[in-house]
Amino acid sequence: MSYLQPLTVFVLAGLCEIGGGYLLWQWLKADRPGWMGLLGALLLVAYGWVATWQPTSFGKTYAVYGGIFVVMSIAWAWYFDGFRPDRFDVLGGAITLLGIAITLFWPRS
Repeated sequence: MSYLQPLTVFVLAGLCEIGGGYLLWQWLKADRPGWMGLLGALLLVAYGWVATWQPTSFGKTYAVYGGIFVVMSIAWAWYFDGFRPDRFDVLGGAITLLGIAITLFWPRS
């Protein structure tokens, strides 16, 4: 269970940041309504707050989150924008996940 809590918080933070950025992008670049921009801004603020729920230090939290962001961004683009990840996107995401696992969960002495 010790793995589930930090991963859940990272995914929630990712949804807030990527979702917020996506809504702002839609508002500014795709001429969507202003409420989308406002909701996007609120989600980005929520992302900053959610990230503080991690028990690790700021540096480690943001280093690991960077990897989570890479993988979730590929998945988001695939689901919402019709982006088709190729084998190199998948390989890069897998390597990123390995790095996250080492950084966050590898036993320390």
